[in-house]
Amino acid sequence: MRADTAVNARIRIIGVPLDLGQDRRGVDMGPAAVRVAGLYSRVQALGYTVEDVGNGAVALPEHLEAGDPRAKYLPEIAATCERQALWVRQTLESGALPLVLGGDHSIAVGTVSGVSAYYRERDQSIGLIWIDAHGDCNTPATSPSGNIHGMGLACLLGCGPAALTGVLGAGPQVRPEHVALVGVHDLDPGEREFLRAMPVSVFTMRDIDERGLRPVMADAIACTTAGTAGFCASLDLDFIDAAHAPGVGTPVRGGATYREAHLAMEMIADSRALLSLEAVEVNPVLDEHNRTAELAVELLLSALGKKIL
Repeated sequence: MRADTAVNARIRIIGVPLDLGQDRRGVDMGPAAVRVAGLYSRVQALGYTVEDVGNGAVALPEHLEAGDPRAKYLPEIAATCERQALWVRQTLESGALPLVLGGDHSIAVGTVSGVSAYYRERDQSIGLIWIDAHGDCNTPATSPSGNIHGMGLACLLGCGPAALTGVLGAGPQVRPEHVALVGVHDLDPGEREFLRAMPVSVFTMRDIDERGLRPVMADAIACTTAGTAGFCASLDLDFIDAAHAPGVGTPVRGGATYREAHLAMEMIADSRALLSLEAVEVNPVLDEHNRTAELAVELLLSALGKKIL
């Protein structure tokens, strides 16, 4: 089935098997699991020209000390995000859409920073749709765990360790009024305060329950495209209820349904404003017969324009 293809007819798949941003092991195998689920051939079948450039090099926790307990493995995560951001920027310069596979959600700092750098050089701003059960808006001062995968969005907004807020030498990477957080249903106290103080558009699972997914995503797309070149879409698979996605890094009950998740992705495709796409936190160790990775591929295909009719 072919897609009504988005702005880019070329896709570059980039794997970032980083798992230093959290305590639970296994998401480093996420890119491999998604590839095993047939990502390359299935994206190609939509009519895209696809290039898979493999995985970026990442450090292993067995070889390291965690360092500052308020921001564990910060130097190693920052180095990975710097390399990844360069790769993403070069991908856009080549005329391809970056399709990034995680790894934990700290890799979003690299993806979005690379996109931001590319468009900043062209005097344009970008938007960001962050689809996640969690806010990822902690800082070292507020994080209960010190895990950087819970700080990525705050860093992109300019709040957090300088090594992550200024990837590729600049920051913040995105303005808060151009950010939509969709599907959140598990926030730490510090994240609540952060989001109340920032003009980020936050759509909780209660908003989805009361209003429906379609108007929520319409609002999210509107705020991330108003005055921007388009938006990055960052999908944490824990946005989806664990009944459908058991193999995720930090599962939380009460997430989106299978069809709600697909509709969100389909509306991203319909917007024709997608600048980069990533899926993170697939954990094959916790999965059942690779079903979460299979779901990740299905959702990525919907975001890239796969249609029922």
